[in-house]
Amino acid sequence: MNAAPLVCVMGVSAVGKSTVGIALSDALGVPFVDADSLHSEANRSKMNAGIPLVDDDRWPWLDAVGAGFAAAADTGLVMACSALRRAYRDRIRAAAPDVVFAHLHGPRELLLARATARVDHFMPPSLLDSQLDTLEPLGADETGFVVTVDRTPDVLVAEIAERLAAPQD
Repeated sequence: MNAAPLVCVMGVSAVGKSTVGIALSDALGVPFVDADSLHSEANRSKMNAGIPLVDDDRWPWLDAVGAGFAAAADTGLVMACSALRRAYRDRIRAAAPDVVFAHLHGPRELLLARATARVDHFMPPSLLDSQLDTLEPLGADETGFVVTVDRTPDVLVAEIAERLAAPQD
């Protein structure tokens, strides 16, 4: 792992990206950003209305995510970002090639239960299936790994930190 880790905690809605990302940033001693805060108001409004985003909505957002990572190359950064498709991760890597993707993964039933239990979140549970349909697993040539979210955030953070410290293929 670099002295200044750049980690994208990725996955579908309700997988725990923000919770795990915040705890991971604390463990690594680097800043945390939730990529949701980089969405335009128009994107937020669409999602709030249960309308899935299209790629033309996402490109400027992904450029902002990549720029955030690039700007943090010296300090390190953990960012929670869905990064569901390979093309989205490629867009992020174009700006910040050293980003490692920690893909949080869990069964639909668990994620739906979590999404339904959330209050005041702009991403409604009705969009979970569209996110699951969009999700493209990490390719063998992508720097990153999958972490199953059927454990506590502390256990997940410990696993991610351990895997970040191991040599990357």
